[in-house]
Amino acid sequence: MIVLLGALLGAIIGGGLAKKRGGKKLDILQYAAIYALIFAIIGMFVTIFVHRMAL
Repeated sequence: MIVLLGALLGAIIGGGLAKKRGGKKLDILQYAAIYALIFAIIGMFVTIFVHRMAL
């Protein structure tokens, strides 16, 4: 669940950042995709950490 929320948050942040910088449609999509991947990976590590702490 944390991974999905991270990916969604990353896509929103990345898309907003590219739009703020004056990017075209493909720039916005690329930023959204990359930020979604980065935040999903961070979310995966957080999920693993939380799971390990619960054991």
